[in-house]
Amino acid sequence: MDLGCDSGAFDLGMEVPAASTGFSTTKGGEPVYIVILAGGSGTRFWPVSRAARPKQLISVVDGPTMLQRTVERVLPMRPKRILVVTNRLQAAETETQLSGYRCQVPIDIVAEPVGRNTAPAIGLAAAMIAAREPEAVMAVLPADHFIRDEAGLRDCLQTALQTARNGYLVTLGIVPTRPETGYGYIEADMALRGDGPFPVLRFVEKPPLEQALHYLEARNFLWNSGMFVWRADVIQEELCRYMPELAAELGNLVFGGDVWDVSDLAPQIEALYARVTSQSIDYGVMERSQRVQLVPAEIGWSDVGSWSALPEVVAPDPLGNVLTNTVAHIAVESTGCIVSGHGGVVATVGVHDLVVVSSGDALLVCPKDRAQDVRMVVETLRSKGLDRYL
Repeated sequence: MDLGCDSGAFDLGMEVPAASTGFSTTKGGEPVYIVILAGGSGTRFWPVSRAARPKQLISVVDGPTMLQRTVERVLPMRPKRILVVTNRLQAAETETQLSGYRCQVPIDIVAEPVGRNTAPAIGLAAAMIAAREPEAVMAVLPADHFIRDEAGLRDCLQTALQTARNGYLVTLGIVPTRPETGYGYIEADMALRGDGPFPVLRFVEKPPLEQALHYLEARNFLWNSGMFVWRADVIQEELCRYMPELAAELGNLVFGGDVWDVSDLAPQIEALYARVTSQSIDYGVMERSQRVQLVPAEIGWSDVGSWSALPEVVAPDPLGNVLTNTVAHIAVESTGCIVSGHGGVVATVGVHDLVVVSSGDALLVCPKDRAQDVRMVVETLRSKGLDRYL
């Protein structure tokens, strides 16, 4: 398939009338495509998160899983189709969890044979969409984020869709609420430009605390959410420009009569992933492109990166303890703990600021400020050959 690498730049100033049916429609009046990236390993949520059932496939805050919540929050947009890119190990569980939504929207599950970061996954989804509708707008969303204000997210996507139709790469930037050192930042030109979208000046790696404080005060640095909106043909053009080797491999894909027959594509995807290198779309394209715009988002967002992040999304009890998947927590002189009890009762006596998580066959206990180190447990289990607990 020809990706059109030599077709020249798009006219970024072209006027496109707003669609009359609302934010779920693109330039040609067709609904937006949703691409959900759902191949993460989620090792920092061990022991509940496992290789075949990682963070996005579990219910971190009770109720639907994080993947299901991601699908549910976009259903009001009436998407034309949802493509979920996961990995081979998680494909069966992903299929099980999403089968009930197919009465509302077509859903395709693409299983990567091996993880290659976000650029190949996004490029593959764009190639599938462009083979059917080159100018269709696609929104790319991670499967494992928490968003409290889901209507607010859809409003932000509406703004992004309008800009993406005109040939821009749009990213949602989270308005920071604290000097966070664990997130990447995006600097935007927010002077004299109203409510946005705003041109992106640069992407910034995770900063030290002093720099993060400066970013918070400056008010034009936003957290990088990993949520993107663009036309399929535009991201293909940028892949051609900045990641030509990946674009060339994607251009070799041959689609049959039914573009959405994922099983028919499986041998080609296998060969493709054996040849391409691992690369993020941020580094490969977004940090280099001259057509990136940012939409600020204040939507109660959290990437829920570890057990210690649960207080961001679950209200604590009067003692500061956060409970999930627990019938009852008997707290005897215990405060500030995070407890997940595998549907049972957990009792803590005289302890403070601990993470206590049971999965039925494994138990985790650690200080809250060491929650990021849970991945070291996974590495140790693997080194000891205890794969049944992974």
